[in-house]
Amino acid sequence: MKREENLNQLADSSKTWDIAVIGGGSSGLGVALDAISRGLSVILLEKADFAKGTSSRSTKLVHGGVRYLAQGDVGLVLEALKERGKLLQNAPHLTQNQPFIIPIYSWFDRAQYSVGLKIYDWMAGKLRLGKSRFISKSETIRRLPAVKQDGLKGGVVYHDGQFDDARLALAIAQTADDAGACLLNYVSVRGLLKDEDGKITGLKVRDELNQEKYTLKAKMVINATGVFADKILQMDNPDAAKMIQPSQGIHLVMDLEFLGGKDALMIPKTNDGRVLFAVPWHGKLVVGTTDTLREKAKLEPEALQKEIDFVLETAAGYMTKVPTRADVKAVFAGLRPLARPKEEGAKTKEISRSHKVIVSESNLVTLTGGKWTTFRKMGEDTVDHYQEITKELLAPSESFEMKLHGHTNQVPEGHWSVYGSDAEAIQKLAEEDASLREKIHPDFPNILAEVVWAAREEMAVKVEDVLSRRIRMLILDAQAALDSSLKVAEIMAQELGKDSKWIEQELSDFRKVAEKYLIKA
Repeated sequence: MKREENLNQLADSSKTWDIAVIGGGSSGLGVALDAISRGLSVILLEKADFAKGTSSRSTKLVHGGVRYLAQGDVGLVLEALKERGKLLQNAPHLTQNQPFIIPIYSWFDRAQYSVGLKIYDWMAGKLRLGKSRFISKSETIRRLPAVKQDGLKGGVVYHDGQFDDARLALAIAQTADDAGACLLNYVSVRGLLKDEDGKITGLKVRDELNQEKYTLKAKMVINATGVFADKILQMDNPDAAKMIQPSQGIHLVMDLEFLGGKDALMIPKTNDGRVLFAVPWHGKLVVGTTDTLREKAKLEPEALQKEIDFVLETAAGYMTKVPTRADVKAVFAGLRPLARPKEEGAKTKEISRSHKVIVSESNLVTLTGGKWTTFRKMGEDTVDHYQEITKELLAPSESFEMKLHGHTNQVPEGHWSVYGSDAEAIQKLAEEDASLREKIHPDFPNILAEVVWAAREEMAVKVEDVLSRRIRMLILDAQAALDSSLKVAEIMAQELGKDSKWIEQELSDFRKVAEKYLIKA
């Protein structure tokens, strides 16, 4: 993806796009992917970086949603299981089959979870990832060496998917770009263009890097901005009622030794009624999540002290080695764009995660809700409204079968896996220039060639883009990312033609962000 080339397309004011998408998280990218699969011309605009918000801060699970099954949301679970199975086929370099173990401390729990998970298996049909089964106490301890053993009767194993969320978002963007879509990060929408009947005909936008302003024409405009959807709705109609209730979920990242195996731990009941996961991911352990109502949507939300304490205390009840604040390598927070409940006091865990597509009087199409796993189906359901708005024929969706950028049947080993078929080209850069073989940080396998690749091929324009979302160091070890920032900034400055003043500003900006990922012991 070349940002300058895509900016040149944006500068062509004579062009009318079939679809303009506002938002470059999982929802907006799902729309762009589906639209391009139907032969439509697509432009997507993201005010920050792709997946900068919620879409890079998930629990890293591609899952049907065991707890949604317990709540009786069968339709959502069926849809998610189908999408989960297909995504593992379409992006084998970014997804994998992850076994989970629920530790069992009562025979009632054994019966309850065994039956529930057999139903979960059955619902997945041919796309099932593995059979759930009860395992003995000794096997549970062998597979989860650090699990609390007092009163342990065994465990129930089941299978779900795991993924790298920010890298998957990037792969979807690259897939759409490869197919002819125009995607741009750091371009914000400043206003909506309307005709004399009040129908939307395009957008006023601004490049946040050089402050250049553009206008573009589009037959259909889609608001896929997640927790910021209300801002676009109010841009369309200042009297629009608020639709979104942000709900914060945090995750703590610690060393893998706190769990001890390759299996993930699922804690089915916490004292606030949610489930808690401890998932091995990129050599660390990701533990979460919480569900805390927040009134204001922020691009860089921060974990509350009570959330950090809740996750640590809950995890401690299941681990032999009790994690403390000092053990946390990074903490990250994301905001779920839940539908604002009509009744006061409704619990967020009870609000459906199903997505909704709403068409305003102006023909603004808004996609809200949903979950990462169903991003593609959310996009398909949104693009289905194209015919209704434009009165033009719409080709059937082809996105279900689309292999994502980097797809390969020979997934590279180790940290190279997330690049898929691109890994070879990055390794070639390092072969041609020995200085690019240097590690970015001694505790991580990533090398400087990956920074060059991110700037040249993956539209990374800020140090944070590289250290948070192209390479996941910021959310794996925030201090390591801070220690690596100067090295990354210097390489990026060479690639992007920037001066020492740019490096200084980038380091200052990155420090402000990275400090929010550090826990004050």
